[in-house]
Amino acid sequence: MSKKNKYEGFFKYYYDIRMLKILLLGIISGFPWVIIGSSLSLWLKEEGLSRSTIGWAGLIFAVYAFNYLWAPLIDKIRIPYLSKRFGHRRSWIILMQLIILICLVLWSLMEPVENLSFVIFVGLIIAIASSTQDITVDALRIEQVGENENKAMAAGAAMAVVGWWTGYKLGGVISLSSAEIFQNMGINNYWQLTFLILFLLVVLMNIGLLFVNEDRNLKRLELQKRNQEALKNKIGSNNFFAETLAWILETLGGPITSFFKKNGIKIAIGILGFVFLFKIGEAFLGRMSIIFYKEVGFSKSEIAIYSKTLGWITTVIFTLIGGILAMRAGTLKTMFIAGILMALTNLLFAILYWVGKSEILFAFAVIADDLTAAFATVAFVAFISLLVDRTYTATQYALLASIGTAGRTMLASSSGALVDWLNGDWGIFFIITSLMVLPSLICLWYIRKKVQISEK
Repeated sequence: MSKKNKYEGFFKYYYDIRMLKILLLGIISGFPWVIIGSSLSLWLKEEGLSRSTIGWAGLIFAVYAFNYLWAPLIDKIRIPYLSKRFGHRRSWIILMQLIILICLVLWSLMEPVENLSFVIFVGLIIAIASSTQDITVDALRIEQVGENENKAMAAGAAMAVVGWWTGYKLGGVISLSSAEIFQNMGINNYWQLTFLILFLLVVLMNIGLLFVNEDRNLKRLELQKRNQEALKNKIGSNNFFAETLAWILETLGGPITSFFKKNGIKIAIGILGFVFLFKIGEAFLGRMSIIFYKEVGFSKSEIAIYSKTLGWITTVIFTLIGGILAMRAGTLKTMFIAGILMALTNLLFAILYWVGKSEILFAFAVIADDLTAAFATVAFVAFISLLVDRTYTATQYALLASIGTAGRTMLASSSGALVDWLNGDWGIFFIITSLMVLPSLICLWYIRKKVQISEK
């Protein structure tokens, strides 16, 4: 087969109409991160709140690390009226979107200085709704593709990543640009009005969701019930306690036991350590990036252009390139490369701080950061995908992804406090974040020869 025909055969999977639906699901998943990320951070910053306060407010992202705990409920419980009308998966997404809409309306009526605790509480509700939504989005995305369509599944995964970044980046463009336009118009509560614009975008996403098909068969639910009954019979009792215990063992215990049996305790701990630590430096940078840009002297429109618009384009391109690198060099090698590049990229932001406001250097740093983030994301997703036991694919993937999220959200919440402790010395801050990748690479080096994954 010629190279031309080979690449044509590969790209044909992206022409499938299902890929557009998966792209939309990715957008729906990524958009809430704009709301509780850059939008909330800049809103609090422009209201005069401290970097430490903004950093600690980021603890609301920690709920993404624990959505695995209630994932089984989302998989089994049907929403009255909505499930019958829209399907099991879509009904959960719509319900979570409605909660986000209500929260945006509440924010539009608040002053953060006077109601900081309630503002953060509403942000927490958005995070819970968003993380719950992600469980269903991932399930619905996977169910768009047949079980044996391996290449289509890979294409779908790529489209989901592109969709997530599209929702996150372009959502940020709309958010920041709207806020600056309203501010320039002399509107005092410009952020509150911006949240109503975001409200309209969520409504449009729900309309788009209606075009995403859902398999309405109940075989999955029947199999879940059958497995639970088998465990209950093994316990040897037929009461409420036995039924509850059987549910817990199958839903939570099975995947965890399988993971440690497959890898051994030492390697399993090494894997978990790597997953937890790998993207901490990137998370510290990401949590404080928009605050840093503002303090260096960039306007909201400049941040929107360079960090969001340009960032989205480069992320999409480099995600595809990162996939090719992972296929050719192997997942483990790509992880090492991505880790080293993340460290070097963080140093570029230190240089930007020392040089001062420079649009050229800003653009270069953003491009480099998006390149490394794309490489790291592709390699990381591929790595944890190869680790899972196919008996518990979805559950183990959710667990590993949650552990990775825990590292990025819980530890990175101290990012603002770290900058304050350094008396606002962003240069030292970015040097420290560049060194944060080293513990994860040590873990990766320890497990590299013993981890049970296939690179074929």
